[in-house]
Amino acid sequence: WATLRALEIGCGPGRLMLPMSQRLGEVHGVDVSDEMIRLAGERLHGIPNAWPRVNSGADLRAFADDFFDFVYSYAVFQHIPSREVVFQYLREARRVLRPGGLLRCQLNGLADSPAACNTWSGVNISPDQVSGFALAEDMQLLALEGVRTQYTWVTMRKQPAGWHAELAGRPAGGHCLIRRVTNASGSEPLAACRGRFAAISLYVESLPAECDLLHLEAIIGGGRGAPFYIGPPENDGLSQIGVRLPDGIETGLQPVLLNWLDQPLCPPATLRVVPPGPLVPRLVSVGDAVDLLSGLLIQSGIVKLVLEDVERISDLLVFVEGREAPRVETFCVDPAQLLYEVNVHLPKMEPGEHFMQLRLGARRFSPIPIQTVQFRPASSDTGL
Repeated sequence: WATLRALEIGCGPGRLMLPMSQRLGEVHGVDVSDEMIRLAGERLHGIPNAWPRVNSGADLRAFADDFFDFVYSYAVFQHIPSREVVFQYLREARRVLRPGGLLRCQLNGLADSPAACNTWSGVNISPDQVSGFALAEDMQLLALEGVRTQYTWVTMRKQPAGWHAELAGRPAGGHCLIRRVTNASGSEPLAACRGRFAAISLYVESLPAECDLLHLEAIIGGGRGAPFYIGPPENDGLSQIGVRLPDGIETGLQPVLLNWLDQPLCPPATLRVVPPGPLVPRLVSVGDAVDLLSGLLIQSGIVKLVLEDVERISDLLVFVEGREAPRVETFCVDPAQLLYEVNVHLPKMEPGEHFMQLRLGARRFSPIPIQTVQFRPASSDTGL
């Protein structure tokens, strides 16, 4: 780790660069905002292996080819209104990565993004567009997680030019074994037929290092599943493959088959598919809507809540110190998991500890403690 060199696209005030600098040999960051880079410089002052700098907002021309081991971007590309700019950044990321280097980034995968994109909602990127980029640029697609959500995570490895064409002519292998099958969210050897637990992890022995999502097919119960993750070999030598179950799969024992390069990859395994449990709304996280790393300290005047398994978000009521919040905005970020982000604009209040209360129909959540500092209540045109 001490010799690795990383680049953050859209580093902002350097919040992620700080912990990364403690693990890696060098961390570079770029941002289009002079003010953000000034703040990053203050945060990273005295750290000899962290370098933030302003860039054009569309390229990485300050860096040489094959320079980085790792390029990453978090909560940035979702706010770029131009699809061409997003893909230009991805092409530039490939250029500056060394052979075998990794790209990890978030994209807006929501299918129903606003037609008129802006710097808040950004442009949506479909799974087919991600796959097309990986194929055209000879990137090994290793993760496409959270498809059709606002936070689609993508992981790719840089391969030599012509890599995909060469793969097409090689044998798939056939010496792999699926050693175990579990739910993707735990260790149980079963999965629900629909909902957020309708995904599995396959632990595969002797998985070819070249295996990628573009050429991998999962057939479960006769239907086509959606592979979304291929992990490196773990300590036991097994590689994890994440697969979303096909829509409409029946309950009971179902066969699981893996094909790669249009050939069987390993003998079939068996999965027990069960009916989904009842929906129980759950509070996933609470934090500041702007500073995502500040925990329960609310500095912007807006609290971001994440709720899961919510069937009717219109039933939500939010109270602050017993009074209904003046403004609450809700946004579905993952339709499959009924996952919602909720922005709660706080009223003017004294700094210190306060409590929020949530009601969702007949369900009442435990009081949520938050810490506030002096802030100016957000106006109605914040864009949040």
